[in-house]
Amino acid sequence: MNQDKNKSDRRTADRFPIEREIRYKVLNKKNEDEMGVGQTVNMSSSGVYFTTKHMLLPGKRLELAISWPAQLNNQTALKLVARGRIIRYEEGRAAMEIQQYEFRTAKAAQA
Repeated sequence: MNQDKNKSDRRTADRFPIEREIRYKVLNKKNEDEMGVGQTVNMSSSGVYFTTKHMLLPGKRLELAISWPAQLNNQTALKLVARGRIIRYEEGRAAMEIQQYEFRTAKAAQA
């Protein structure tokens, strides 16, 4: 195993190249919520790297809702809802550290 790679890579969990649609909202104490959409670039058990049209400064707290590829009982759509903080932003991409998460059933699309 390449020891040099392990020293330079600070990640503690393997990243997987999963591309899924996301919706997010910035969690703040003001009543106005900043919201947006994007797409995951990759994910791990501890973080999500995703595209965004908004500048998300490190330290901002977010809630992400990620459409999940698996279904509950092969019939109910799921979404992963994760909360955490932005740790990096660069040119339309942000990295969020996951602090808590849960799977929820996704509502059917409104007509």
